[in-house]
Amino acid sequence: MYNFLISGGIALVAILVIILSAGASSWWWAILVGLVLFGGSFLLISRIVMKKVLEVMETANRDLQAQRVDKSIRELKEAFRYSKWQMYVEGQINAQIGMIYYLKRDFSNAFPYLEKSFGKNWVAMGMLAITYMKRTKRDKMKETFEKAVQWSPKESLIWALYAYCWTECEDFGQAKDVLERGLKKLPGDEKLKANLEALQATKKMKMKVYGDMWLQFHLERQSVVMKQQAAAMGGMKRRIVRR
Repeated sequence: MYNFLISGGIALVAILVIILSAGASSWWWAILVGLVLFGGSFLLISRIVMKKVLEVMETANRDLQAQRVDKSIRELKEAFRYSKWQMYVEGQINAQIGMIYYLKRDFSNAFPYLEKSFGKNWVAMGMLAITYMKRTKRDKMKETFEKAVQWSPKESLIWALYAYCWTECEDFGQAKDVLERGLKKLPGDEKLKANLEALQATKKMKMKVYGDMWLQFHLERQSVVMKQQAAAMGGMKRRIVRR
C-alpha cells in the first residue's frame, strides 16, 4: 500500500536526520517526531485518495440513476487504480460493482466482485450469501452472513435476511436462532419480533415490511413483484382520477 510506504519513508527519514544531527541520545525524540509525521502524512494522503474515490463513486451513481449502467460500471472499474494507495478501497469498489450486476440480475458477473467486496457493506454481503445459498453452499452462506452481522449488528434487515435464507434451506431451527440473536442486538425491533413469532407459529416470514430494501435481493417471486407493482400503479391511477 503506497500510503503506508510513503508515510513510513517520511517518518524514517525524519528519525535518521534527527539522530544524525542531534546524536544517538535523542532517539526517543526522533521516534516521537517520526510517529507524528507518519500519522499526519498517512491521514493527509488517505483524505486525498478517498476524496478522489468518492468523486468517482458519485459520478458512477449519477450515471446509474440515469440508467447508464455500463458507463457506471466502467467508471467504477477505473477507480481500482486507487486501490494500491489506500486500504479497503478495492473491497468497496468490488462491492459497488457486484451490487450493480446483482441488481440487474446478472448474477454470474456479480459473483466474483461480491466475493471480493468489503465485509462492512452488509448489502453486498447479503447478496453474496444468497448466491452461495442458491449454489447449495450452506457453509459459505453461513460464513458470509456471520461476517455481515458481525460488521453490521444494528441492521435489522441483515438478521431477517439471514433467517429467511435458513427457511429457504428448510432449517427453521437455525432461522429462529438467528432472529433471537438479532433481537439481542436490537431489542424491541418489531419486524424481527414479528418474524420470530411467525416462525414459532409455523408460519412464513413476512419480509415485505422491509420494502424496496428487501426487493433488491431478488428473493421474491417475479409474479409477486409484478402484482405489487400493478397494485401500486392501480392505486396511483385512482388517486389521479379523484383529483
